[in-house]
Amino acid sequence: MCGRFTQTHSAAELSALFDLTEVPDWQPRYNIAPTQSIPAIVEPHHLKLLRWGLIPSWSKDSAIANKLINARAETVSEKPSFRDAFKRRRCLIVADGYYEWKKQEKKKQPFYFQLDDHKPFAFAGLWERWHSPDGEPVETCTIITTEANPLAATVHDRMPVILSQENYDRWLDPTFKDARSLLHPYTDAMQAYPVSLTVNSPAHDTPDCLTPVGED
Repeated sequence: MCGRFTQTHSAAELSALFDLTEVPDWQPRYNIAPTQSIPAIVEPHHLKLLRWGLIPSWSKDSAIANKLINARAETVSEKPSFRDAFKRRRCLIVADGYYEWKKQEKKKQPFYFQLDDHKPFAFAGLWERWHSPDGEPVETCTIITTEANPLAATVHDRMPVILSQENYDRWLDPTFKDARSLLHPYTDAMQAYPVSLTVNSPAHDTPDCLTPVGED
């Protein structure tokens, strides 16, 4: 699964890297958690903020979002909560690293994963527009996960789908009918290292979340 990630680059850096013309105000984040606003591209050149935790348009209340922070690549086109968004509302969720926890005898040790070049990248995501009981529109999203690549598998059996840059436009295009083919483990160079247990608390959102520590 993917339950925490980072996006520490500035709005100006994201604008240049993703060829954006619209970028909301963004401050570097070192410990992004579910229910928070996260940066996403829902159409080329436009970045917006979506709430992490998908609320399907047909849902009667927002509580379901807590269970829908991730969607499995293997079933995303079939599950009622995701299949409509998979066909029509795919998005790029902008990140530059993510955390995963390794089970050990006495604790779970957090690890930080990033690309070798430390540049931002995009998770494959889905988004929805839901209307609250008072009619207010709420835009939410989920991150798609797949089986782990060899590096990620040393910590966990799942990882978020990291899209290659050449597939960004295809993923966003609702007329592209073979989107399932893009949902595979990332194959380019990545790195991972253990970090402090302070990242366990979403309230701790500072650069020291990324400081390497020794693994017990």
